[in-house]
Amino acid sequence: MLFQSLKVVAFGITVLLCLSGCSSREYFSNASNASTPMNYESSAKINNSPNMHRATMRPYTIDGKTYAPTMVSVGDSFSGVASWYGKDFHGKKTSNGEIYNMNDMTAAHKTFPMNTMLKVTNLKNAKSVVVRVNDRGPFVGTRIIDLSYLAATRLDLVANGTGPVGLEVIGFAGVVSPASAPKQSVEVSDYCVQIGAFRSKDGAYKFAQSNTHLNNRYNAIVKESSLDNQPIYRVWLKGFGSDAEASDFIAKGQFKGAFIVKE
Repeated sequence: MLFQSLKVVAFGITVLLCLSGCSSREYFSNASNASTPMNYESSAKINNSPNMHRATMRPYTIDGKTYAPTMVSVGDSFSGVASWYGKDFHGKKTSNGEIYNMNDMTAAHKTFPMNTMLKVTNLKNAKSVVVRVNDRGPFVGTRIIDLSYLAATRLDLVANGTGPVGLEVIGFAGVVSPASAPKQSVEVSDYCVQIGAFRSKDGAYKFAQSNTHLNNRYNAIVKESSLDNQPIYRVWLKGFGSDAEASDFIAKGQFKGAFIVKE
């Protein structure tokens, strides 16, 4: 995955992001019983690869069910029921901001990253097509993919409306990878948010425990390391599905100076 260094300013407050391993400066009290987290400044690297549209990497809820983008790799395969959508959506915006064209070879998937390339095979007649994910859905029953009208036509699925299919991930960023290419992945998990840093171990654990109300969604953990040749205890929240979800959490302003880290 391709990373570029960027400075991020969010909605009138400075949100400073960093990946683990990047340099940072942290300002704090040396009091042994300190239970107030330090303030910090840090630099950041933000994923800006072509297939990572920040808005479309956020978890979303449809009819009371929450969906989060997943990690997929070239060669991964899935099976299930496919459906298709056509003229009722033609000319309308897809989830990634494109205009839906029923005569393009595209598809909607609930969790695959945008611009994932898929080989779709009709399991009844062995016909196959290649489509690019540019939309979210379907949200009916257990269907796993919504095909464009053209893709469904080439698979002979239009008349029946649905049919059993196999899916194989064959590329990312709108590009089909050759069979001999190394295995690739799109990773959108393992993101954390640092909400505090302490010289006092007890202070760190008390602060983590004081935020147990977040444990229904995120886990508060304490990470021990060193800074300026002294122990430091950082409090992280785990359980964010993507950097976009973590950024949305930070922007709420609940923890001053919070920033993203990645295990």
